Amino acid sequence: MPAKKSQTRWLNPREMKAWRSYIIASRRLLEALESDLDGHDLSMADYEVMAQLSEAPDRRMRMSELAEVAMISKSRLSHRMKVMEKAGWIKREECSEDRRGYWAVMTDKGWRAIVAAAPDHVTSVRRRFIDQLSVKEQESLTSTFSHLTDELRSQFKKEGI
Repeated sequence: MPAKKSQTRWLNPREMKAWRSYIIASRRLLEALESDLDGHDLSMADYEVMAQLSEAPDRRMRMSELAEVAMISKSRLSHRMKVMEKAGWIKREECSEDRRGYWAVMTDKGWRAIVAAAPDHVTSVRRRFIDQLSVKEQESLTSTFSHLTDELRSQFKKEGI
């Protein structure tokens, strides 16, 4: 819920610099990682969903669980699923335990696509991100973003998102 104008806590110069640095770096990094996947006909969103599925038992997850671990809305996941189903990478299966739920299941074609893209993606992540940071910086980022992720998940649950 947006804050009222009289209650707005404006960012001071240090806070603004931190925020803008994060936004600019994260957008440029995602653009670069996306560009590095071009040869595989995968978007970063597709890659993230497929990476989660590739690591799941039997390469399948409940749609609701997949949306949560991929940190995307159920409606956005549903849209991505349509694109990936059309490509033949993923299929949806009705959940026999809960007729309202569905499984997202990686196909053999999807497995081959993620296996082919993974080396280039990891090389890109290493070159554009990991190798640019010291071990201490990596640990600091892990701590910072783990904290933010926990807070955001908590906020999303409270807000029903």
